[in-house]
Amino acid sequence: MDTLNFKPTFLGQCIIKYQVPLDIFTSINQIYEQNYNNLAPANSQLVGKIEKEHSLFYHGEDQTKMKNHNFLPKNVTDYFMQVFNHYLNFNNIRDYKTHLNSIWVNEMKQHEYNPNHVHRGMLYTGLSSVMILKLPSTYGKEYSAGHIQQNGRLQILGAANGQFAKIDYQPPMNLRDFYVFPYDMRHCVYPFNGTDETRRTLAANCDVEFDPIKNRGAT
Repeated sequence: MDTLNFKPTFLGQCIIKYQVPLDIFTSINQIYEQNYNNLAPANSQLVGKIEKEHSLFYHGEDQTKMKNHNFLPKNVTDYFMQVFNHYLNFNNIRDYKTHLNSIWVNEMKQHEYNPNHVHRGMLYTGLSSVMILKLPSTYGKEYSAGHIQQNGRLQILGAANGQFAKIDYQPPMNLRDFYVFPYDMRHCVYPFNGTDETRRTLAANCDVEFDPIKNRGAT
């Protein structure tokens, strides 16, 4: 595997930004576009107020809303697992087991949004993520406090305490950015306006089974 390009941010728990290799990024976009008409809608399993939410990968116990499927080649799923394992090792999580649960694409139009939420897979413990696949050239008009860019932004909320603690993060959004963070970190995406272009992101859930007692002490 190639060396990972990454940058951590701490909000009590850790958010890590990875830069997706160009071949993986291109492959995901091509697979999504070429197979779009065959992709299962994922709306019934998601909270997003987004019309176009489609699944690329699902491997879960609950088959009532969606059957297991995979549109991604092995090198792409291997990349996801490389990143998730790196995140856990970087955070000194020991004796864990991982299971890639689901991967889907959100194609947001103007006025759509993703409300404040958390993720889960077959377990309540694991890693969620946001990968930037496509961005509009404008997010439209900021109707108040125009110097603070809010339209179309991802916001991740932490649970840190203390006077110097950082409690929320609105990361810069660039193509190929891939943000990874724990299931229980609340996050949302704000709506945008003024364009017919779309904002395309991928999300992936990876269950993590581990012993919190063994892993609660700093090293």
